Amino acid sequence: MSPDSDRSPIPVKILISGGFGAGKTTAIAALSDIPPLTTEGAMTTAALAVDDRGGAEGKTTTTVALDFGRVTIDESIVLYMFGTPGQDRFGFMWNDLADGALGGLVLVDTARLKDCFVAIDYFERIGLPFVVAVNQFDGRENLALAEVRVATDVDAHVPVVAVDARSRESMKALVLTLLDVLLQRARSWEAASAH
Repeated sequence: MSPDSDRSPIPVKILISGGFGAGKTTAIAALSDIPPLTTEGAMTTAALAVDDRGGAEGKTTTTVALDFGRVTIDESIVLYMFGTPGQDRFGFMWNDLADGALGGLVLVDTARLKDCFVAIDYFERIGLPFVVAVNQFDGRENLALAEVRVATDVDAHVPVVAVDARSRESMKALVLTLLDVLLQRARSWEAASAH
């Protein structure tokens, strides 16, 4: 038995954001070790005047508060995932959801690319490290990752990767990419404080 075996795992909170219909709820459900908490509400006719469904007309529900899931990375890290709602009208919750988060994932639907700009701008403004995850939708021509990088104008150190939000393995790889970004940032701070 190692000396660390009786230590509780380190909780790591991440935020999963992106536009309406980009796959946030699906991504959390694919990765979570527990049944995810979702706050899906039915899309109403009143919302038609408020929410742009362009490209997602078949979508009948939407997240109205948050999604939550948990995944154990290993015996030392437990990841808590909080998904933001995709519509601008629920943006007032983002500050509370971001409180204590170490990093974020921005899910992108290239058919609705402009919808991810709010999340990217928000993460940049609050200084939250993030990864841009381009969800690969079946039966659709997706933009190349280089095109998404140019369109989103993210810094060179921000990874832009392809992901299938339905796939546990794809989501694991995405989370490991984010954890690597966080580790690199911690090493940079450590090196800067040593000088």
